[in-house]
This record gives sequence, C-alpha cells and structure tokens, in this order.
Amino acid sequence: MKTLIKNVKIIKSNGIIKGSVVLDDGKIKEILAESVEESEFENVIDGNGKYLSAGFIDIHNHGNFGKDAMEGTYEALDTMASFHIKNGVTGFLATTMTDTKTATLKAIKNTVSYINEDSGKIENKSKVLGIHMEGPYFSLEKKGAQPGKGIKAPELQEIEEYIKASEGKLKLLAIAPEVKGAAEAVRYLKGKGVTVSLGHSNGTYIDAIRAIEAGATEATHLYNGMRSFSQREPGIIGAVLTDPRVRCELICDGIHVHPAAMKMAYMLKGEDGIILISDAMMATGLEDGWYTLGIQDVLVENGVARLKDGTLAGSTLTLNKAVYNMVNKVQVPLYQAVKMASLNPAKAIKEDDKKGSIERGKDADLIIFDDNINIEKAFISGKLVYEKIR
Repeated sequence: MKTLIKNVKIIKSNGIIKGSVVLDDGKIKEILAESVEESEFENVIDGNGKYLSAGFIDIHNHGNFGKDAMEGTYEALDTMASFHIKNGVTGFLATTMTDTKTATLKAIKNTVSYINEDSGKIENKSKVLGIHMEGPYFSLEKKGAQPGKGIKAPELQEIEEYIKASEGKLKLLAIAPEVKGAAEAVRYLKGKGVTVSLGHSNGTYIDAIRAIEAGATEATHLYNGMRSFSQREPGIIGAVLTDPRVRCELICDGIHVHPAAMKMAYMLKGEDGIILISDAMMATGLEDGWYTLGIQDVLVENGVARLKDGTLAGSTLTLNKAVYNMVNKVQVPLYQAVKMASLNPAKAIKEDDKKGSIERGKDADLIIFDDNINIEKAFISGKLVYEKIR
C-alpha cells in the first residue's frame, strides 16, 4: 500500500527538513520537500507539523514492564516488544546477563525461536533484531550488578556454542579486555561477524588498546563498570574516548552519568561516536518496588534501580527519554541525538544498510513525536503499528 506521511519535520542524519515521505512495499520510496498530489495515495497520514524520524534501536536493554530477557519465554520478549514500541523503539536486542551456561543458552534459544516465529509478521510491537550477551567474560572488580559467581574468562569452545545456538542472531558481546584470552576471543568473535564491546573492566589503557587492535569497536555503558580515569593511567575510559574506532554506549538518564560527563563524551566522540542505550530492567514502565535483574534482587526507589548493597542495577530509562535528555541536559542538536539512538546503533549491529535513518530504499521503520519526544505514532515496514491514545 502506497502511503504518504505529510506535514512533518523530517529528521535526517545531517539535519531537519520540512516535507513529506512516501512509503511503498514496506520501504521509504521518496523524501519530498514540496507538496504532492494526495489522490495517488491509498493512505495519507498528516503529521501535524511534528517530527518524523527513523525508529529508535535499543541495543542494550534487559527488560521492561515486569519482564526480563533471561526468563527465556515467548511472553517475556513479547511484553518487552509491546512496551518498546510505545517509546519509539522499533527494533532492539534481547540482552542477557551473567548466569549459568544453561540459563544463557535458554535465553539465546528462546530469542532465536521468537525471532523466527515473528519473522514476516507486522504486529503492534517492536522487532527483536538479535541478541546482546552482556557477560559472563568480565572483571570481578568491576562486575557492577553482574552476579560474581558466574563471571569467568572466555573460552572459545563455549563462545562457539553460544554462536551456534544463536543461529547467526548474536549481534553483540561484551567483554573485559584484561581477562585472560580476551584478545583471542575478540578476534574470534570479529571473524564470526559479532560486534565486541569492552566493559565491566578494571583494565588499563594498554589492555583496552590491545582489544581494540584485535577488533573491539564498542564500549559498554561508558563510565559505568570501568576503571576510573587517571592522568597517569587513563584506563579503558581514556582508551575508548580517544580512539575513533570505538563507539561508546551512554545511559543518558542523569543518574548513571553526570551531564558534564555526557558533554565531555559528546565533545570527544562527536555525533557519530555515541550510542544511546536504556540498559533498562524489568521495572521500566512500572512503579517503585522490588524486582529482579537476572538472578539479582533489585530495589527501585524514585525510579532508580539498585542492588541491596547500593550498586546501580540497570535503569528505568526509555530511549525517547534518553534522546530528550541528550538534547536538554547536554544541548546536543535534536537530529544528532536522534542519530545516536537510531543510525549509530544500527551501524554497531550492521543493520544500517536497512535501518537507522530516513533514506530511500531503507525499511520504513519510523516514528512521529512532539517537541518533548513523546511518541505519537510508530510504523514498522510502513504499517502504522502504534498510535497514542488521546
């Protein structure tokens, strides 16, 4: 069905223009700066002067609305996908936590099954684009909310087992660069087409550079779960902030990272070097109280999630709020903040040829939102799948 979305401010990767977008056969067919004859379209949607952008892509999120990816059930992922779409996320990675091999394989296989069953369907929910393994190959000193008893050094045979179970859907794996066998694991994963992120690390600057040289291209939730920066030992933070080969994930909630630290990251990495993530856990979208993150008990008070010992344990952030905070707390231009939540994560998981920006021929996964990044409408493959109830 040929659709016209008219009267919108179109957020492209290099700026914002007023105009219309033509959708056909699930793709973006044309981007028009002038008015067009509407009679030739089967469906015309008036954007009422609001913003139209590529859908957000959350590559690091554990759960929401009472569910967690580690539950390993269809219902958990389906609930998460239904919540995501309301917040402008049209695609996401189901993110695991450090746990037993059995539990991890269950979560991976469940995600594969969910993606396969969901393939080709266009329903009122976000799409699961793959799997992100956060752990278990971390530093005990910087484990954060990761369960310490499951943390270990990487083993290629085990990694191969995870990759095989994922059926090509393992898109991202996080690892501490200083652990034994890290560089070898990074090279192996890169060779298999898996993006490697550096995180939960007490590693030195040299440790991080060695992993980057081996093929790591991302940093897991910058500043959090990382050795502190020092002028004599810049550590992993110094390495990822100054190396142009690395994109840095950022939890832009004003809790995990101070606005000044966000601004520093923006000034060093620029609009292309930051990926906005939620790192959301199951309490997202719900009231304060006790929840779980993987096997860990988490108390949420005033929207802040912590373990019993006070350690931050994921967030209750949504990606549209992260974009809002980047604009309003860091004064990043809107089109750049949107890029950090759409095109940059798409590049990180090698989906940017199809998703992440408004360009001819790309998937029509789009959102319409207001000045406060409140989501008005969401489209998957050109079909309206969410509309805000008034």
